[in-house]
Amino acid sequence: MSNVSNLTSKILKDAEERKNSILAAAEDEKANILKKKNNSAKLVEATMLDKAIIEAKTRKERIISSALLKARNEKIKAKQGIIQEVFEKSIEELCNLSKDEFIAFLKNSILSLDISGDEKLILNEQGKKVVDEVLIKEINNELALKGKKGELTISLEIRDFKGGFILERNGIEINSTFEALVNSLRDELELEVVKELFG
Repeated sequence: MSNVSNLTSKILKDAEERKNSILAAAEDEKANILKKKNNSAKLVEATMLDKAIIEAKTRKERIISSALLKARNEKIKAKQGIIQEVFEKSIEELCNLSKDEFIAFLKNSILSLDISGDEKLILNEQGKKVVDEVLIKEINNELALKGKKGELTISLEIRDFKGGFILERNGIEINSTFEALVNSLRDELELEVVKELFG
């Protein structure tokens, strides 16, 4: 009986030791798993943090770039507005020519054009008040001296433009309005205007 008791005691003792050994191994395994998972979580956290920093930096750069582009576009828009104003003022200045200056402009312009000499002179309302048959006769005499027909006439049509004139013959027009003249010079003058205004 004591042998059975000793045997039972030994079995219980061995089982206890085995249990403790298994629990210790499980505790070690648990600690290793937690350590690995903790390291993995830290790695994921660091990766996510790096990614977030990169995304934030990229977003910041995009916002700054967009703001700079918008500011540049606003600056260009403002400059174009000023340039437009300069050319509009030029047209206004031309429209403010005195009667004698306008007559000189009209006469010199017509005589310098390569025309047949039998065109119709189209004017705006202001031009109609300044140009008369005496002036047309003068211009026709000078056209005739240049070998042209000398049959220029004032059209009954009144056009809506700021200043200058239009010559028309057989449906073909030579536009010498101040708007057209300034616009035709705009391309070549714009760079000079920009340099003058904005250095």
